[in-house]
Amino acid sequence: MTPFDALELALKTEPIVLRGESRRYYRFRGGHWYGGIATADCCGCPLRCVFCWGAEPRDNPKGYGQFYTPEQVFQNLTHIAEKRGYKLLRLSGNEPTLGREHLFKILEMVDRTNYTFVLETSGILLDVDFAERLSEFSNVHVRVSLKGACEVEFSRLTGAKPEGFQLQLDALKNLVECGVSCNAAVMSSFSTGENMQELIGRLSGISGNLASELEDETVILYPRVQKQLAQAGIKPFTSCTP
Repeated sequence: MTPFDALELALKTEPIVLRGESRRYYRFRGGHWYGGIATADCCGCPLRCVFCWGAEPRDNPKGYGQFYTPEQVFQNLTHIAEKRGYKLLRLSGNEPTLGREHLFKILEMVDRTNYTFVLETSGILLDVDFAERLSEFSNVHVRVSLKGACEVEFSRLTGAKPEGFQLQLDALKNLVECGVSCNAAVMSSFSTGENMQELIGRLSGISGNLASELEDETVILYPRVQKQLAQAGIKPFTSCTP
């Protein structure tokens, strides 16, 4: 299969998951991640990660969920958080940076509260302008999830062109230079030790904190994920069960 351009796929996906200021979501939930967080799971993504547990709303965003305004998303998240005593909110499930104006309106509302918003993203779309806008908000932390430890691993795991990995590193650089709270996480289940060491060196070149605080992700073998990995002929070095 020929690798695709992630930015081109993002442009094709946005009109499907956006309708004016509204964005398509398929689930709102609470969970134990980060010690307790309210989550809105969105549809649509410019990557095709073989370890993705949300592949259905990713590949067929028209067939899942419904459209919600920024106000409705904020209200649903804060309702869950108030009910469960959470201090954190997030968008997850697929790629929340699709539809940046929708995201910014949610962040404007969060900024008037005591909640912290965790933006989980691949970083593919986080250019300098995006990072500068994020720097305007005081209650946001960005977690960039690196898809492997290098260009080759990135392309193998996502189906996208290898140069997309540099976009992820550029996103971290943009965030650091704009003063946005952020950290890097890496799906290391498919990475060699040599590539991991090289990644740490590349992150050190951006910020020592990014390297020292690198978060290690392990693939979770949900039944759907196991099937996807088998179809792709890819076996993880490490894994865990749901």
